[in-house]
Amino acid sequence: MQSDIEIARNTNLLPISEIAERLGIDPNDLEYYGKYKAKLPLSQCERYKDRPDGKLILVTAMNPTPAGEGKTTVSIGLAQALSLLDRKVMLALREPSLGPVFGVKGGAAGGGFSQVLPMDDINLHFTGDLHAITSANNLLAAMVDNHLFQGNALRIDPKRILWKRCMDMNDRALRNTIIGVGGGTSGVERKEVFSITAASEVMAVLCLSSDMADLKKRLASISVAYDIDGNLITAGDINAQGAMAVLLKDAICPNLVQTVEHVPAFVHGGPFANISHGCNSIIATKTGLKLADILVTEAGFGADLGAEKFLDIKCRTAGIRPDVVVLVATVRSLKYNAGVPKAELSLPDPEAVRKGFANLEKHIENMSLFKIPCVVASNQFLTDTPEELDCLRELCEAKGALFSPTNVFVEGGKGGIDLARKVLSVLNRPDPCKESVYMYDLSQRVEEKIKALATSIYGASGISILPEALEKIRAFEELGFGSLPICVAKTQYSLSDDAKSLGRPTGFTLTVRDVYLSSGAGYLVVLTGSIVTMPGLPPKPAAENIDIQKNGVIEGLF
Repeated sequence: MQSDIEIARNTNLLPISEIAERLGIDPNDLEYYGKYKAKLPLSQCERYKDRPDGKLILVTAMNPTPAGEGKTTVSIGLAQALSLLDRKVMLALREPSLGPVFGVKGGAAGGGFSQVLPMDDINLHFTGDLHAITSANNLLAAMVDNHLFQGNALRIDPKRILWKRCMDMNDRALRNTIIGVGGGTSGVERKEVFSITAASEVMAVLCLSSDMADLKKRLASISVAYDIDGNLITAGDINAQGAMAVLLKDAICPNLVQTVEHVPAFVHGGPFANISHGCNSIIATKTGLKLADILVTEAGFGADLGAEKFLDIKCRTAGIRPDVVVLVATVRSLKYNAGVPKAELSLPDPEAVRKGFANLEKHIENMSLFKIPCVVASNQFLTDTPEELDCLRELCEAKGALFSPTNVFVEGGKGGIDLARKVLSVLNRPDPCKESVYMYDLSQRVEEKIKALATSIYGASGISILPEALEKIRAFEELGFGSLPICVAKTQYSLSDDAKSLGRPTGFTLTVRDVYLSSGAGYLVVLTGSIVTMPGLPPKPAAENIDIQKNGVIEGLF
């Protein structure tokens, strides 16, 4: 069996101009980044806005194991299978962050014969989008600190600066720092906090913007600090939005690449779903819906995070709605959620599959709350037994969900034909619910929105908001931000806010320890549990196994 990187290198990629032509895009309209990747300028995206939308497939998952369960792999494999069935299809996926690439995963562009390519470019610097976002974020931070140093005409309170610096790498040493040490020409000494770029509000803003004008408006609306009277200071108040937009002028344009089987794919934007909204850019999604008859997209982590935010935040903003949800599950993850130790996940255990199904069952129910039909895709591993898969099929069908075992990692599109046919059967049904359904009304109080998510999506019995967080909520409501959507920052490993509470926990209380305003993105971020916005490296980071040979060949990236 070839490794992921061997498969990637042995694939005869088509020039990206040919991939564009398959979508009806004039190759002269592309901005090229070599032979195999290109950007589609916003002016060209605008050309297709009057075309009818294709069908939208959202791929999500149950709560994963720390290793991930192959959601991106299934998304790519499904698109390739639909292409084999002569459907005009494309993908809209998120860009990987260097943090997980060098930390845990070692790569995030699919796997096996279901990858987006060129895989090593996509996993590394790609077209520079994340670097541009990092630069725009840190330009704003530098301008805030420079304003303090240069006389502070806006009377910014140095102890109430909201804006954080960021970098696209896991570095826990930067979670809490002191800057401006020494005073004088070093600036104003104060505490600083770094986030990873994927958690930056600039990333969220880029992915939720509809065009350049909207981007600039959102950037100007970013709240950076309070003044000494308690009024919010925005990026617009310090005139940062224009320069930030200049840094993002290319990053806002979707990146066009291809899969192993030459299916077109937009890979654009990459906010994390556990600490941000977890969705690729609206521009890529809406353009893809105009260019293809079927668009396959994904949302980060489990359906309690990425899918909920896709539906409650992105769809609300973009005016779109999925026609079907594919819920990725693995026998391995089911057993993990049943409490089976990691070292024993490869051992046959149908009873553990049955016990762990409670987690998947909740995600199936959650999709029904949004009134969207659901197909469960079992991403198969070599250690899965027929008995375990039969057990999973039986349990899914008892919940009224279509079930499909997929083998897209080993077989590419061919291994997803059954899944593709089941998805098409759903797409061919009359839609009983034409209107979008959300888990809360924007007019509800902030606490009511949080409680609605906690009780309906996570299965909590209630919520507990710590006094400092409640004080912030009251202040945001008084400032006119009470009608914003809610973006919950929560562990991806559990339906609850406790990463160790597996399966389907009940009777727990969701604890809200902090709330902050993302006024540019247009939502309130609610921090629960021990979630942090700057991850750290594991005991043995993937970076230890990544190297480059003298001939330029990269090893260990996946």
